[in-house]
Amino acid sequence: MSTIAILSALPQEQGSLVAALQQSEKITHAGRTFWRGTLHGHAVVLALSGIGKVAAATTTTALIERFGAGRIVFTGVAGGLGAHVQVGDVVVAQDYLQHDMDASPIVDRWLVPGYPQIRMACDPSLTEALLAATRATVERDSHQIDWPSLGMAAHHVPQVHAGLIASGDRFVSTLAESTALRSALESAGHAVLAVEMEGAAVAQVCADYGVAFAAVRTVSDRADDGAHLDFLQFVETVAARYADHVVHAFLKSL
Repeated sequence: MSTIAILSALPQEQGSLVAALQQSEKITHAGRTFWRGTLHGHAVVLALSGIGKVAAATTTTALIERFGAGRIVFTGVAGGLGAHVQVGDVVVAQDYLQHDMDASPIVDRWLVPGYPQIRMACDPSLTEALLAATRATVERDSHQIDWPSLGMAAHHVPQVHAGLIASGDRFVSTLAESTALRSALESAGHAVLAVEMEGAAVAQVCADYGVAFAAVRTVSDRADDGAHLDFLQFVETVAARYADHVVHAFLKSL
């Protein structure tokens, strides 16, 4: 079987996976640190994506060209855009688009020139396995999280969603911007669930190389003006925990 690459957005999500690797080897390439080894019987390489689409694309290309990755999974955080997507929920991507791509009137808005569709699909079978691992993890782990310590309701019950995620080289952090982005996409038939800064670039590179791709994002905020909680505390308490347990469950299921 081909090497499985696990791309993480944050160091906190990667740390425990590095520690769990068997026969681990640290490799520096293209200005990045990669960890190669085995995990649950699979050849695995771990990397941090870097922030933004270019950094993520460079890392993805290195994973494919240098390390022979045949399947790539991304774990990270995102801002919730869908009306029903709340902080603490988890979104598994079914497809991606670049919300800051606009080559109109040459081609339709959001369409990357040279590609047949605005939305780039994730691999169905890989996504289904990731979705199952995510649902099992959230159902088990959410009951063990002290939500009030994060400034959230004690009865908070996280949901797992599957659908469209948008990426762009901009940190969406105001209510006006997130509302405008969601409205523009939904009016064009793109019911977006979350927004982040890397996944669509990874999806594009994987499409170019014919490499299977899947992604999961924990919702850390609503991409608006609200300061709902301490971000680093949320990452360490919720996002990093979910990422670690989802990856282990996912690899065991393959």
